[in-house]
Amino acid sequence: MGNLRYKGYTGSVEYSAEDGCLYGKVQGLHGTLISYEGNSVEEIKEDFEGAIDDYLQSCEERGIEPAKPYSGKLNLRMSSELHAAIAKAAYSSGTTINDFINRSMSTVVHLPIAK
Repeated sequence: MGNLRYKGYTGSVEYSAEDGCLYGKVQGLHGTLISYEGNSVEEIKEDFEGAIDDYLQSCEERGIEPAKPYSGKLNLRMSSELHAAIAKAAYSSGTTINDFINRSMSTVVHLPIAK
């Protein structure tokens, strides 16, 4: 349905017809669940941001590092033929396979290339 963003975290927004409310959870965290809800866009946004702040404060109080959404590392499986074709294309464009894939995917999802 949609996404919320706050302090580097992204959260989903879903609608429950049964309960008549909006709800969601923070995306990209492994082993950590942060959920929130509200009856309006403003309420769910406020609950989302409060949940993130509470989580970060709790981590600080316990002296642990907060889970980071999407580490930036991705293990990708592909056929050997595709791997060879990507390697050839990367070499031809004078770049690494990693940079080539980053540039290609940034174009597909319409995001600027991260440095």
